[in-house]
Amino acid sequence: MKKAIRKVLIIRFSSIGDIVLTTPVIRCLKKQLNVEIHYLTKRAYLPLLEANPWLDKIFTIEKKVAEVTPALKQERYDCIIDLHKNLRSLQVRLALGKKTFSFKKLNFEKWLLVRFKINRLPDLHIVDRYLAAVLPLGVKNDGAGLDYFFTGQPPEIDLPQEPYIAFAIGAAHQTKRLPTDKIIKICRELSCPIVLLGGKPEAEEGHVIARESGIHVINFCGKISLHESAAVIRSAAKVITHDTGMMHIAAAFQKETLSVWGSTVPEFGMYPYFGGAGNKNATFQVKNLPCRPCSKIGFAQCPKGHFNCMHQIETKKIVSRAARKTGQ
Repeated sequence: MKKAIRKVLIIRFSSIGDIVLTTPVIRCLKKQLNVEIHYLTKRAYLPLLEANPWLDKIFTIEKKVAEVTPALKQERYDCIIDLHKNLRSLQVRLALGKKTFSFKKLNFEKWLLVRFKINRLPDLHIVDRYLAAVLPLGVKNDGAGLDYFFTGQPPEIDLPQEPYIAFAIGAAHQTKRLPTDKIIKICRELSCPIVLLGGKPEAEEGHVIARESGIHVINFCGKISLHESAAVIRSAAKVITHDTGMMHIAAAFQKETLSVWGSTVPEFGMYPYFGGAGNKNATFQVKNLPCRPCSKIGFAQCPKGHFNCMHQIETKKIVSRAARKTGQ
């Protein structure tokens, strides 16, 4: 099998965190098999991959795989590594007709946990499930963790001269985010500089948090790019984040991470991944809530109306951990 593999196509269409979590597969394939590696994703996520030195070519789509199917057919891949396993990736697989390696998505097990609170999920990170997909090719986990690469030099941003905490306040779904008043409370009780990160949807919230918290809080929400946000994280002493892409970028830079969980749970296998470097994450969540998890991805609002998974988070514990010296 190894001798026949010369060129492979990896498929992962979205999103930020999920794509970062595929980087160990990319690196291990290239370093261990020295194959030509192509990657198919959505155009919006190209910045996450275009500087990756282990990739030889990247194909992107806006909406439909038909946009690139003719070009993919010309490549004559030896195999496909499907790390998305959805309808679009199936369309690619059928169109190319090549041997495919894929991972166990565990949708039924996730449904059991969400619907009946029965946990049949393996105690295995999604990265290890991704890597299990390429194990038949002889590829093994090198323990080096996640990758994040900048195009050229990392962006230069005006940051505090003293050690600061990066606080990624956003998330794709509201039930994965701390209420604004709790974020303000955390920021007020910390004396070190805090840099707020988020996209345009968090711009106004970031403004309010910075205004209400004090001059030690700097709001970059909606003001900087993804790479610039990654640069902020790279230089931070610690990172406070929800279950979102910024959490995985923090892990890629081996940052001490304080991850805050609401409607989702680490048991889904997408907690911060540090490879062989040991655990640098502290998890903050309300355990034993009968309604949690209520979703594998989150909702726009709490289905029960009380939002106890976030309202009952003890901010004092987050402040206490964030105030510790790094490494303690």
